[in-house]
Parts: sequence; C-alpha cells; structure tokens
Amino acid sequence: MAESTAASLRAHMGVASCAGSTCHGRSVPSGTPVRQDEIARWQEDSSPAGAHSRAWRVVEGPRGREIARHLGLDAAGVQRECAGCHASPAAATGRGRLSDGVDCEACHGPAGGWLSTHYAVGASHRRNVAQGMTDLVNPATRASVCLDCHLSGDGRGQFIAHRIMAAGHPRISFELDLFSTLQMHHDEDADYVQRKGGRTNSMRMWAVGQAQAVTRSLELFSQPAKASNGIFPEFTFYDCHSCHRRIIDGEDAHVTAVPNPGRPIAQGMPPFNDENMIMLLAAARVVAPNLAGEFDARAKAFHRAMGVGRAETVTAAQALRQSAQALSTRMAGAEFGRERTFAIMDAIASDAISDRFTDYEGSVQSVMAIDTLLNGMVNSGMVSTGAASGLRVQINQAYAAVKEPNSYRPIAFRQALGGAIRSIRSLR
Repeated sequence: MAESTAASLRAHMGVASCAGSTCHGRSVPSGTPVRQDEIARWQEDSSPAGAHSRAWRVVEGPRGREIARHLGLDAAGVQRECAGCHASPAAATGRGRLSDGVDCEACHGPAGGWLSTHYAVGASHRRNVAQGMTDLVNPATRASVCLDCHLSGDGRGQFIAHRIMAAGHPRISFELDLFSTLQMHHDEDADYVQRKGGRTNSMRMWAVGQAQAVTRSLELFSQPAKASNGIFPEFTFYDCHSCHRRIIDGEDAHVTAVPNPGRPIAQGMPPFNDENMIMLLAAARVVAPNLAGEFDARAKAFHRAMGVGRAETVTAAQALRQSAQALSTRMAGAEFGRERTFAIMDAIASDAISDRFTDYEGSVQSVMAIDTLLNGMVNSGMVSTGAASGLRVQINQAYAAVKEPNSYRPIAFRQALGGAIRSIRSLR
C-alpha cells in the first residue's frame, strides 16, 4: 500500500493536466497570480522560449535522422540514446509522450503529489516542494536539473559522449542564468516575490551555475564507466579546440597553441575542458577570496595529475569537487550587489583570468558571463536600460570574436573582451 501511494505521488500527469483555460492554457497572459499562457509560451515556435517543446521534433528532423544514421541507431536505439534529454524522463520510460518533448514535469517534477493542490487556497511554494515539486528557486537545484541535459547526467540517455558529437550533435555548453532566461515562462511580479521569497538574483544564479557545472563534470569524469571509451579516454571531457585545429606538416608549420597558466600540462597533451573552472575562479576571487587560492591550486593539481595516471587524477578531481561545492554553497548565500558584480566582470578581464582564454570554450563562457552579469544588474535596477544599451556595440564585438570556432584567435579575443570591459567600467 505504501509503495502504491509513493508511486502515485511520483506519477507523471502530462501536459494536458496543466492546459486548462483557468490554469496554464490561455492564449494570452491575462491571469493572476500566474500569466496562465505558460503552455503557449512553451510551444512558441518562433523563439528560444519554445525550444523545450520542440526537443523531440529535432530528433525526428533531418539533422536528428542523420545523427542516428551515423550512430547506426534503429528506432529503439534513438529512443534509448535521445529520449533522456529530448523528452520528459517519463517518456524515456514509456509513461509520457515523446512528442511533448521536454514537458512541464521534466523541469518542475512529477506532478502526482502536487497537481491537485498547488492552486488551492492557502497553497505555498514550500508546501508544493514538500509534496514533490522541484524547487527551481534554489539555484543549486535548478542547476542540477538543467545540467542533466545541457552538460550530461546519470539518467538513461543523458550522457553526451564524444561519439554523439562526432556524429553531428552540437557541442555542449552551459550557462545557468542565460539558459533560464531563454526558457522563463513566468513574470517576477509582486505576487511572485511574495510566494517565492524574492526575485531571482541573476548574478547569484550565474555563479552557482558555474560551480555546479564544475562539480557535475568532475563527478561524471570520476566514474570509471564514463571516463573511457574502449582503450581511449572519453573525449567529451576535454577541450574541443585543443584538438580541432589546423594541421600543417610542411616547412611553414608552427605551433598554434597558446600557453595557459591555469593548465600545468605538457605541450601536446589534451586538456580537460575547464571553461566553468575559469569563470568560477573569477567569481571566487571576488566573493570568496579565502577559498579562491585553494580552488585554483586544486584545479592546477587536477590538470597536472592528468599526465600521471588515472588514480591520481580521480583523487585530484575529488579534491577539486569539494572546493567547487564549497564555493557553490558560499555563492548561494552571498550578496551580489552592484559593486561586487562590477568587480567580478573586472576579474574576468584581469590578466590573472584572461590569460587563461587560450581556447574557444572558455572564451565563449566569458562573453556569456559579461552579458549575463550586465543584464542581471539592469533587471535589478542597478544599471539603467539606456546605459546598458549603449554598450551593446562593444559586447557584440566580443561575441563576434567567438562567433566561429575555426576563426577563433585568443589574442584578438582578449582585446575584444577588454574593450567591452573598459566600456562597462564607465558605468561605475
């Protein structure tokens, strides 16, 4: 009996259960206390806001079919390999509809325990969470949910191996606040503030997201079953750009790699993808300077251990995970005001950090970070919309410097990033 009750509380109810005209199924945002057009926004075909609903269609589209062909997957294989991220977890196990893509409960949690009560008089966010709703207000919890698909997870079909990207899948990159903003289907009005205990602090969300991304990548890397692919290491953990460069064998050949002070490894050795480590260190130098030194030392020790052996690397990864988790906890409880956010942006462009922008992935993260942090200050009223708009040219120049990985040049990028930061400093 107890098992039956527990199963019903974890039951997946489906999109239709949310789509009533007095719930989330209106065509216009005319409801209170929620918009009530959330389903329409989730289904929006013309913007990133509808990407989750389109997730399974992507698998069934031309590119998805081509990837499946390269991987040699039949229909059952496609569902096994792709449904873990391109559909609700319930659909991956046969309890939901693949055609719904990443549905409401994929993020908010199975609704069996809270669907019938979350709109009742006296309902609260705390009670909903106690009944099984996922607490997406908590940055670490939200990051964990998003990372399952936008980096990799332990669930069935949630590990994005290098062979999948080699077959044509886009490269994996993650930034919590930016991705959250693109998928936000609610308004943070006075009612939201009252129910959820305050507005979202985008700067804190960004920082915790970076820490959780580091933690997740090291956690997966430490698992023997995921760390190798036959006799080879699993390349999904490594920096793509360190290998995907031009090869010139003639007399004009020259080394294109740029020394990276954050990676004490031998030349020619593929480095672990440290894009989130670089961003976390920049935030730590400002928010938790007493922890930053240890994190940096452990990150370097982790890279160095790569040249020694598997056992040594896993030990170093576990120590680095502990530091990243400590920083996540510190970031979650820290204030991210105007001066601190400006200081983090300065840290990202400082010599100590920008010298580590030697490869494409870390550079992309830095531009997303600057954009996210500036927008967070605008949304919090710390910087005016007009003042921020005046800096768009410089930020777009930084984006242009990482628009295409094959044309990426580290020194040119650092100059573009520095120009954007110098302009942003004028707002102080």
